[in-house]
Amino acid sequence: MPNSASTLIIPVENQVRELDAKLLLSCVAAERGFPVILGSRAFVHFEVASLPRGVYLAKSMRSLSNSMFRILRLLGHEIVAWEEEALVHPPPDTYFTVRLSPTTIRNVSHIFAWGQENADLLHQYPQLPSNMPIHITGNPRGDILRPEMRPYFDAEVERLRNLYGNFILINTNFTEVNPFIPNVGLFVPSKNGQKKSGRGQAGIGMSREFADGLWDHKQAILEDFKQLIPALEQAFPDLTIVVRPHPSENFKVYNEIAAKCRRVKVINEGNVIPWLLAAKTMVHNGCTTGLEAYALGVPAISYLATFNEYYDYEFQGLPTRLSYQSFNFEELQHTLTGILEGKLGVAGGEERKALIDYYLAAQNGRLACERIVDILEDNGYGRKQPPSPPLGKFVQGWALAKLKASVTNLNMRRPGPNRLSYHDHRFPEIQVAEIEQRIARFGHLLNRFGNIRVKQHSRHLFRIQG
Repeated sequence: MPNSASTLIIPVENQVRELDAKLLLSCVAAERGFPVILGSRAFVHFEVASLPRGVYLAKSMRSLSNSMFRILRLLGHEIVAWEEEALVHPPPDTYFTVRLSPTTIRNVSHIFAWGQENADLLHQYPQLPSNMPIHITGNPRGDILRPEMRPYFDAEVERLRNLYGNFILINTNFTEVNPFIPNVGLFVPSKNGQKKSGRGQAGIGMSREFADGLWDHKQAILEDFKQLIPALEQAFPDLTIVVRPHPSENFKVYNEIAAKCRRVKVINEGNVIPWLLAAKTMVHNGCTTGLEAYALGVPAISYLATFNEYYDYEFQGLPTRLSYQSFNFEELQHTLTGILEGKLGVAGGEERKALIDYYLAAQNGRLACERIVDILEDNGYGRKQPPSPPLGKFVQGWALAKLKASVTNLNMRRPGPNRLSYHDHRFPEIQVAEIEQRIARFGHLLNRFGNIRVKQHSRHLFRIQG
């Protein structure tokens, strides 16, 4: 492959959730001649004006990305995208205003859909450009769930079992009402911390009615889980209870519960997959990990002590429907006992199989990563860079990129909970040696990637080449 290939720029926001899958995509692309820049999304944006012209892989098409997408295009980069939250999404009318922007999507050249459902939903979007290619490729995060990929996590699964013995995993997803920093929730709290005031990042694009209802519902479920955690410790005295908060949540509420318990651990390290494989079972409420558990063959239970058909089925229905459903603690205890005694396995049935097949492509055959790189090659990105923009546009993009980086750097260093602490929470420091070890594990599993090399490009960014 000639050296003029487009650089594939792959930003990572939540390291524990995204890095392994995007590293696999990076290796597949590098093996086929693409230079790859992989690393922290914020730090990619800091340096985007100095990166070689290439293809930027976006994880969403929200209005929050309008300015960065404009900068990328002014600098001469192409943008391809997938929708990171496509598997668990609100009804179409809310999804379109929350997750899509007509301005942003016009800057995208190709969209990679998780499955048929994702493509069907996008085709309903009234502002979808008429010539927008939507490719049903699956997603690299789906590749990591495939049976042949599970040995990638074997050493970590064994380590977790040795550390925590038999444990129940509780996954939470209450960023809307329990955010790591206040302005990423549904509402920015007032000074007394109680009343809802301005709209937060998670609520941008939602109607007031939907946001108010979701906030009330999520707040009630959070209270259910605060009671559930110590109740499970009492009900199952031979098991450890591991609470894994969403990466964008504030851990304080869970740490306070753990401090009053003997066998409750609050941990958010590493990819969730080895935790699922090491656990006896997993309890959640409408969390994507319900789908991941189903795909991995791990029994999961959606705890619905507070139930709202609209939010629990129309919004978070996929992982809930792929799991056992318990509407009170007695039901949950009964189902957990059946799983622990080996009487119940993963929730099954043809309806669940048809559901996941509709949502998730590339469960077998060629990897989603391969299918995505196929599309990039078919569209010429492997042969040459995107065309150079006119000098005036490039200078404008360069100036805007530098200005945006300066403002972000300032916000990262404000007193109190700030963007830097939030960044380091979601993308902790990682060394070249750790990246190399992960590639070696993929290589051993797939019998490939022996020629892939990693270099530190700059802080939090890595260059991956074949």
